[in-house]
Amino acid sequence: MNISISNKDKKELFVSLFHVLKNCTLLVNCIFEEDRLHIQGMDKSHICLYDVNIFSSWFDSYHIDSKKCVSFDTNIFYSILNTKSESQVIFITMEEDNQDTLHIHFVNPSIETKKNDFEKFFKMPLVDYEYEEMAMPTVEYDVEFSLHSKLLADMFNQLNNFGNDITFKCSEETVSITSNSVTGEMRVDISIEDLSSFSIVEGEEFSLNYSLVHLNKMCVTTRLSPEINLFLSNDCPMKISYSLGTDISIVFFMAPKLNENEL
Repeated sequence: MNISISNKDKKELFVSLFHVLKNCTLLVNCIFEEDRLHIQGMDKSHICLYDVNIFSSWFDSYHIDSKKCVSFDTNIFYSILNTKSESQVIFITMEEDNQDTLHIHFVNPSIETKKNDFEKFFKMPLVDYEYEEMAMPTVEYDVEFSLHSKLLADMFNQLNNFGNDITFKCSEETVSITSNSVTGEMRVDISIEDLSSFSIVEGEEFSLNYSLVHLNKMCVTTRLSPEINLFLSNDCPMKISYSLGTDISIVFFMAPKLNENEL
């Protein structure tokens, strides 16, 4: 197995991806297939599910002799990725005679800028982690909207000061987002004209509750994408996706919180 990433923006996206994943889970299961890298799993509370597909065309090089399931500690991997310099290419390899270790290598290929940009070599032990993959169903959502990722992340951080849960109330004119607790209440009203995109079932209004703590984990970085897409329905988990093009997709699903009268 041998893959590499040299494009600056793609390297930052790859690091940002594992920044998000380490906030969701300690261990991650990566399946290297012939045409894609597939990462799927759940957080330890089983409230959030993440599903990542990075197709072979996205990488600079992607050579997989046979399908491999690789599991490792997300904190260790993120710490390794964070040591690369801006000019270094990321190489990830696995030796055929040693499939208990992942090798990560950072190297600057430019003669002009290579001085003092030292090569770095890492060996990361793999772990045993069993996870049964889930099929992602196609769902027609009742409400869909998009907003700039920094605006959304800042808003969630502010709302987090007033409670651990969040309520979305959506109508044909406004998306209202509220968090409250004994410390007070904060509500943000967003006109649909201020959203990048918006759609809702005609004539309907929706009120849905979610864990703000978990939402913050999924939106912890603004470097994945300038836009975040949210999909909501009464009868299925919230879907959060990033606009990244056709050769990579990063999607999160989060179960709603039940009202007391629903328990």
